[in-house]
Amino acid sequence: MRLDGGLTAREVQKGSVGPLEEVADLARSVEAAGYDGVWSAELDHDPFLPLVLAAEHTSRVQIGTSIAVAFARNPMILANLGWDLQAYSGGRFILGLGSQIKPHITKRFSMPWSRPAARMKEMVEAVKAIWESWETEERLNFRGDFYRHTLMTPMFSPGANPFGPPPVHLAAVGDLMTEVAGESADGWISHTFSTPSYMREVSLPALERGATRAGRDPMEIEVSMPETIVTGETEEEMASAAQAARQRLAFYGSTPAYRPVLEHHGWGDAQYDLTRMSVQGQWVEMADVIDDTMLGTFGVVAEPQHLASAVASSYGGLIDRLSFGQGLRPGELWAEARQALQAVPGRSPR
Repeated sequence: MRLDGGLTAREVQKGSVGPLEEVADLARSVEAAGYDGVWSAELDHDPFLPLVLAAEHTSRVQIGTSIAVAFARNPMILANLGWDLQAYSGGRFILGLGSQIKPHITKRFSMPWSRPAARMKEMVEAVKAIWESWETEERLNFRGDFYRHTLMTPMFSPGANPFGPPPVHLAAVGDLMTEVAGESADGWISHTFSTPSYMREVSLPALERGATRAGRDPMEIEVSMPETIVTGETEEEMASAAQAARQRLAFYGSTPAYRPVLEHHGWGDAQYDLTRMSVQGQWVEMADVIDDTMLGTFGVVAEPQHLASAVASSYGGLIDRLSFGQGLRPGELWAEARQALQAVPGRSPR
């Protein structure tokens, strides 16, 4: 199993210089700790800029977005970003995309929203068509329901990438979007707000349906999980990590789009409570809805020496790579635990 770290600094003061000043050190520490990859997320800062620094200050680890909001951009912009980061990193870039939910796309990004699964499938296909045009120098002629790219003159084509086009990974929770990942993407990124049972019984069958429909082998699609990890060397550290995890899970659980995961475990009513509390601004109090059973189902709760066995019990054979995007920084994952985690059997040999 591949093991990935994140580039998000744990504490960055609002209004300060921002996270870019820490990226070089974080990326170097991820690589030095023996991780396989490092990801940036589109939260309160751009997800692509940190990867330029990560590429500059590392030589081995893969770098990628987990995730960049696809519908906030268009295929040509994503194609250019992906081409440049793939070339600059020496072929180590992964373009990780996600749809976000309608209110963010229409109200935060002021972009159109319609049939998200169909739009995402077409966006991935359009990006790959642009790359193919650059690689082969053939005429660009992509015509879809949402995007049309029919103009590419030599001045605006970067030409073939010396490392080939980067892989595209797609984040998904619902069945339709997960099927799109199976049809069109090179990898599927499970949402943090998922569980081993939901992956096994709902998500992976959807991924397989999409792959089968496209005539692809589903085992060739890399499966990533940005897992919620609760660990620490002392009771105080464990309690602090647990509270932070409850807060994140409560935030995600308040989103109606993620209700099916709660319903899968018989906790559908919790979504109504979390949504009501979020509307009332009770962001801190929402964490109390996530009890110990829910925390242990959505996350991996274990002391450092038991972390690998806990992950193996939950996700061994289900996923190909595990990401610690939130809650842990590279230096806090001890070498013994890291090596044991990388020895956990993945979903498929790579």
